[in-house]
This record gives sequence, structure tokens and C-alpha cells, in this order.
Amino acid sequence: MSSRKSPGNDMKPNNALKVEQTTKETGAQAMARKLLQPTLKNAAAASAFTGKMLGSDLELPGIGDYADHVHLASREAANGNLIPASEILAAQAITLDSMFAELARRAALNMGEYINAAERYGRLAIKAQSNCRATLEALAKLHQPREQTVRHVHVNEGAQAVIADRFYNQHRGHQVAEAVKQPHAAGTSGPGGSPTVLSHDASCDPLQSSGNQGCKAMPNARRQR
Repeated sequence: MSSRKSPGNDMKPNNALKVEQTTKETGAQAMARKLLQPTLKNAAAASAFTGKMLGSDLELPGIGDYADHVHLASREAANGNLIPASEILAAQAITLDSMFAELARRAALNMGEYINAAERYGRLAIKAQSNCRATLEALAKLHQPREQTVRHVHVNEGAQAVIADRFYNQHRGHQVAEAVKQPHAAGTSGPGGSPTVLSHDASCDPLQSSGNQGCKAMPNARRQR
């Protein structure tokens, strides 16, 4: 037979902090490690700002409730979940755009009669607009695949070098590779070409420094498309 908790117990704030102490540290050291955790410090700061938003009419969550949420969100981000970060950036962009509109309106109202106030409002509006654009750029960059180029140089017989460019598009843990091969003939200006040296016979063609027999020049490699 199962028991159900009353709604009043579910709304009770959690102000308790659970401190795990190892055998190699004192109680004070364990408490210091707990208090210096990033999740707890940011939870304390977030609770202070959030408390101003709701006022004192409601019973606010405890520091343990805030710490549990921040810890869960941080763990999700570490595991590659980009949804919370996208929601934060999108919400902040909307707020910054609202700030720009209001500050620009106030600048227009003070234009002419109160030029100093209009200039201040205008500067704040431009800052809000700039931060909004930067937030949207960060949001777009968050969802763009990262491209990485890895270059492999293969030197075949006859001093012919084949350069393979492999592009990796990384997006949400998946990699898509695309290889592009660029052959270069020996003695040309492309990568892998070997320099030429003069023969002892002035009437003979220049000798190849590697991969050449006699005075006959190596044929150019057929370019692959």
C-alpha cells in the first residue's frame, strides 16, 4: 500500500546542504569544497536575483532547490544537450530587443528639448541593439556545424605527391568526411614537386633530382577531377 504526500509537503523549500566528506579531508575542508562548487555559487546568485522578481508574498524555494536545478542543467550541457543554451540565448535576444525599442522611444521623446537625455537614451539603445545582435550571432553559431580540415600528403613512386584534403563537418556529435585529392606532377610548382639540377652535358635536358633515370623527363601526372 502506497502513501501519497500532501501538497503542502511538496511545496516545502529545501534549505539543507548535503556535504560529502572523504577520509582525506576535515569537516571544514569538505564544507569549503561544497561552498566553492560552481553550481552552488551560481545557484545562490540566481536565487538572490529571482527573489527580487517575486517579492516576499510567496514562499520561495530553498538554496538546495536552486542548487539541484543548476546542477541538473550543468550536467545536461556537459553531456551535449544544446536545448537549454538555445532557449537562454533566444530569450535574452528578445529581452535585449525590447530594451532597444523602449530606449529608442525615450530618446525620440526627449529629442529637441532635452538633447542630453536624448543622447544618453540613444547610446543605451545602441548598446542594447549591439548586445542583441551578438546574442543572435552566438545562437546561430551554436547550431552551425564545425568544419575541420585534415591534410594528408602521399608521395608515390616517381616523386609524385597526392594531397588529400579531408573535411569533417561536426554537428551534434556526428562527423561527415569528404576527401578531395589533388595530384601534382614532379618538377611542377605544386606541392611535392622536386627541383631540377643541370646535367654535365650542356646539350642534355636537366636531370630530375629524384625518381628520374637518365636525361628523359618524367611525364606529368594526369589531373584527377
